[in-house]
Amino acid sequence: MRLFQRKTQSLRKKTKKQITINIDENTIDYFKVQAENSGIPYQTLINLYLSDCVTQKRELQLSWK
Repeated sequence: MRLFQRKTQSLRKKTKKQITINIDENTIDYFKVQAENSGIPYQTLINLYLSDCVTQKRELQLSWK
């Protein structure tokens, strides 16, 4: 079974909450290109990325220039 299939099956078991969020257009465009290349809907890709950040306990690191 492919990694995406396993990931999405585990995500389906979790409760999702619909939200409204403002995301920069270039960020959406990036994920839409990734979606075209992978065949995975862009909203699913965004969710997978954010879920991975939570799983890996990534800390936000910003530098203002």
